[in-house]
Amino acid sequence: SLHSDKREKESSIWTGRISTSDVPAAQTITTNTMFAARRALSRPALSLFVGTTTTATIGTTTYLNTDSALGLKREIDFWSSVTPVVFDYWWNFFESSPKVRWQKYMQSKSQDPQTTVNDVTDEEMQQLQKEQRKALLTELHTRNAPKIYQTMIQLGGLYIKLGQVLSVTALPIPELYREYFRTLQSNVPNHEDFEKYILPTLQEELGDVYKIFESIEEIPCGAASIGQAHKGILKETNEEVVIKVQYPNAVWQVPADIECVGDLLKVCVFFGVVDEDASRLSYDEFARQFLSELDYVNEMQNLKDIHASSLDPKAPYLANSVVLPHVYEDLCTERVITMSYLKGKKFEEETKRQLRLIGVDTKKSIHSMIKESGDLAENKETRPLALSSTTTSWKSKLSTMIGSFVSVDFVFSLVRLFRRIALWSQHSSVRAIQLAAAVMPSDWKAWADEMHIVMLQNNRLDWTEDAVNALLDVHGYQILNQGLFNADCHPGNILLDFPADTNSRPTIGLIDFGQCKRLTAEERVKVARLILSIAENEPDQVIADNFRSMGIKTKNDSTRFLAEFGRLMFSSFEAKHLDRTWHKELHKADRVLYFPKELSMVYRTALLLRGLAMSLQFNPSVSQMWRHHAVECIRQHG
Repeated sequence: SLHSDKREKESSIWTGRISTSDVPAAQTITTNTMFAARRALSRPALSLFVGTTTTATIGTTTYLNTDSALGLKREIDFWSSVTPVVFDYWWNFFESSPKVRWQKYMQSKSQDPQTTVNDVTDEEMQQLQKEQRKALLTELHTRNAPKIYQTMIQLGGLYIKLGQVLSVTALPIPELYREYFRTLQSNVPNHEDFEKYILPTLQEELGDVYKIFESIEEIPCGAASIGQAHKGILKETNEEVVIKVQYPNAVWQVPADIECVGDLLKVCVFFGVVDEDASRLSYDEFARQFLSELDYVNEMQNLKDIHASSLDPKAPYLANSVVLPHVYEDLCTERVITMSYLKGKKFEEETKRQLRLIGVDTKKSIHSMIKESGDLAENKETRPLALSSTTTSWKSKLSTMIGSFVSVDFVFSLVRLFRRIALWSQHSSVRAIQLAAAVMPSDWKAWADEMHIVMLQNNRLDWTEDAVNALLDVHGYQILNQGLFNADCHPGNILLDFPADTNSRPTIGLIDFGQCKRLTAEERVKVARLILSIAENEPDQVIADNFRSMGIKTKNDSTRFLAEFGRLMFSSFEAKHLDRTWHKELHKADRVLYFPKELSMVYRTALLLRGLAMSLQFNPSVSQMWRHHAVECIRQHG
């Protein structure tokens, strides 16, 4: 107890709860020394602790608001949603999964050793296993497609764009996923709040915007994954302009999203879902395209250069009534581009509207339109000869049989002729009712007034082919003559402004130059030689050699593969291209290991324009349309 009392006194003195007069003098001196030492040590230690904690807190808070931290958080959000889906597929479907291995082991144990080979043949067993795996995949797709769709909706931005691309890509995307991705074409929030995001960015970049602009429409006239555009009026000149504003979070969000897509692709390669070489090439191009859209300074310069070239009387712009916006350089920054306003409706919307009016189903693919046209021409007596055990093979054989007798151009011409006859018939009926309106029943007159637009449609049927030819001509000039072109020329980036005179051609406006590509003179000559050899139907060896000169690499270096691939890219569409067997045989012969970057953007441009033409039931040869530009390019630089 004495020792206990001593320790208690010392403890009390140390903590300052009792006076030092309660203890002997010698102990008091020792105790005072300890107390002084405690005070001397506690002050810097406390300061160090507080300083370290404060610094760490400030540092952490600062980092959490940096682009890197925000990007990391977005990547974590992505993987927290996607990882369970990846695990679900691996655990239930892939051979490396312990569950699948255990199921196979138990299945082998449960097999009756007395079973003879006559009970179940190897072929039947393989077919049964194939059907079971197909059913399992369908179950997995049904369970996980909604989850991936919701992840895209929640994250927005680039994932929305990716879903839109996957909904129409030729890649083997499961149909259940494709159905969900199709809804991303329209059923998603397509713009950010003006007061919360757009106006603060404009104020930060341009200053007091209401000293510059008389007005700015809060509802955007266009929106994309990294920014949106608003119509405005300049205060000094009263000119109508378009102000393209980049989202504040795009600078860190897009790189983070691209990183996530790349990592997911690596996972798919690891599990053997996609080919490593092909996926790497696709990803590299995908990353380049979207990262380039962040550079508004470069986009402004591209638009400025192309607009200047369009004013040349020798260029095909003026002759084809094609116009581009001009930029206001003093109102452009790293996050804002101000340009002149172009009137007109989007080509995509106007085309679909007109095709619907003449009875064309705009929801159907080119394959479906050609197949249906073939169905109409097919003789009923010969139909049983085309049938086989499966629907797929029947379609393939039907396409091949049609292609043996008629060309795609003939089918398109026939369809357009029938549409024109039907339209002319309606036109005549409307005109007759209008001329005799006084004696016609009121409901007839109402119908005629409602269908008056059909009369305009009859006059406008011809402009579609002219518009497609004009777009091909202009982009061929950009690629082969100027070496600067817009590789994102989809119908949403093309405007049509129809004059009051229905007999005049519309003005075509080209917008959005975020994905431009520049080619050197040497690169243009190589592209021109490839285009010219295809246009002049040169032998396979010539086309293949021109392809090789651009640096393309294939596994077997097959001359036939390269020649057919070149024709598929830049020639007109042929019936054999509908035959899956033809494609399978072509890709069995060889496959691409490296595709030249400069050619990929040229091909993308040709693909978009030819797809637009095919939707309007035209089948142009891109190489023929670009032939004169190729000849001029070789003459000047070859």
